[in-house]
Amino acid sequence: MSPTTLPAAGPEHGHVTFLGAGPGDPGLLTLRAVEALANADVLVAEHEVLDVVRTHARQGVAVVHTDADPSSDPVPGTGTPQLTVVDSTSTTVGAPAVRDAAHLVMEAARGGRRVVRAVSGDPGLDTDAAAEMLACAAAGVPFEVVPGIATAVGVPAYAGVPLRDAEGTDVRFVDARTASDRCWTEVGASDGTVVVSTTLDSVAAAAGELVSAGRKPDTPMTVTVAGTTTRQRTWSATLGTVAQTLKQAKVLPSPDGGRPVIAVVGERGAAAQRDQLSWFESKPLFGWKVLVPRTKEQAASLSDQLRSYGAVPHEVPTIAVEPPRTPQQMERAVKGLVTGRYEWIAFTSVNAVKAVREKFEEYGLDARAFAGIKVAAVGDQTAKALIAFGVKPDLVPSGEQSAAGLLEDWPPYDPVFDPIDRVFLPRADIATETLVAGLIELGWEVDDVTAYRTVRASPPPAETREAIKGGGFDAVLFTSSSTVRNLVGIAGKPHNVTVIACIGPATAKTAEEHGLRVDVMAPEPSVHKLAEALAEFGAKRRAAALEAGDPVTRPSERRPGARRRRSTT
Repeated sequence: MSPTTLPAAGPEHGHVTFLGAGPGDPGLLTLRAVEALANADVLVAEHEVLDVVRTHARQGVAVVHTDADPSSDPVPGTGTPQLTVVDSTSTTVGAPAVRDAAHLVMEAARGGRRVVRAVSGDPGLDTDAAAEMLACAAAGVPFEVVPGIATAVGVPAYAGVPLRDAEGTDVRFVDARTASDRCWTEVGASDGTVVVSTTLDSVAAAAGELVSAGRKPDTPMTVTVAGTTTRQRTWSATLGTVAQTLKQAKVLPSPDGGRPVIAVVGERGAAAQRDQLSWFESKPLFGWKVLVPRTKEQAASLSDQLRSYGAVPHEVPTIAVEPPRTPQQMERAVKGLVTGRYEWIAFTSVNAVKAVREKFEEYGLDARAFAGIKVAAVGDQTAKALIAFGVKPDLVPSGEQSAAGLLEDWPPYDPVFDPIDRVFLPRADIATETLVAGLIELGWEVDDVTAYRTVRASPPPAETREAIKGGGFDAVLFTSSSTVRNLVGIAGKPHNVTVIACIGPATAKTAEEHGLRVDVMAPEPSVHKLAEALAEFGAKRRAAALEAGDPVTRPSERRPGARRRRSTT
């Protein structure tokens, strides 16, 4: 690590945006927050907020986190904190302590930079942010406030705990870390809902304060940790039983007892309705860590779909795409497109589109070179890649999204209506012959050209390999036989507690040949149907646990050696 400084000054007067990052879910950032982050020169935030806001910041932004080692001293004699680069993805610097955040904000703003000061929850409820706003006002530094969803409001919503009812229940908010005896007395005398911000190891003490202040020990109470994230967990208890509930759940005692929690106490707004309203933690794959053996670009929409089911996708590329060993065949075919050699071009994958596009760019061509040529795409994702290139496919399978589905809709060669009888088929070096054979049977001549090679990817990091073999993943999605072979080859065989989901019979057979037990199979060969099938599996598994009166656990939480039932959907 080496010292660094903030970016060079821009205009004479800077600007500060105090931004609420919400309670933890990145999807809860406001549109205004995303806009401010995209324009920031300097981003100042606590470590736990960085993951929420950082992805929306522009490349090259200086990221200053304010909770580095408190024992670090400022640069001697300057009164200015030493700034240290801690990673290479951006100019990230660590300051000595939270108390210096105001100094950093002011220093950057005076240098003419646009500063975003991001805080958890809402800036209006953050005492440090309030002090920094006053400092800006006193120094004449212009600032604005972008509100965020307050943690004390957002977390109960994600826990399925309404704070008010039709009768307009009174709601009180208490920070147990700073609450006075008078505060406890006032909320204890009320019969409304109380939302308590505290820590896991102090929640029982907060419950005791409420009982001492007059609340009945049998008053319902919920406790939520890691709210609005896929690590969220909520326990229902009463003021009198919360300590025993957390002990039975083996949450306390724990070295993580200092984690922040939101507790909701009340007769009408708390635990009584949670069974019906727990929408977040009841998602079919909630908290499941799902291995997706595809590149980040290929897995983007699939990962989004998994997140909608509550899962945490982890992309691990199992193949790498490289140019063909000899480019002459591809070069001749692309020139043939321009000279009118082909009636059709058929794309079987996004990689094929990318390979042709790169060759076009090499020759200074663009989508206009497809004029007069009919274009086919095997599936929706391939069609989207073509549209992004500026080409609208003439033919996409109306049924099964596969080579067989494409052949179902492909017209036979007609010498009267088709002046040219040849099809250009740019494909991978390991592609099957289904499409070639089918087109020949329909009367077409096919130029089957290797547009790219697929090779086994490099092994993932050691931590990922250990998680795969040690049962750290709850499920793995296999989208082809090659993903099975390559994943086992570069990372090892998934643990027997991991749910294995396969896109079709051929992939399932390959998985079984490698000693894997297939639990889920897609009803049709589509990655999105595969994700749906896994979600249905998770929902049935959850329902069975609830019906049996057992706790809902993830597959990776099963006891070592526990047997899995075979279940194919």
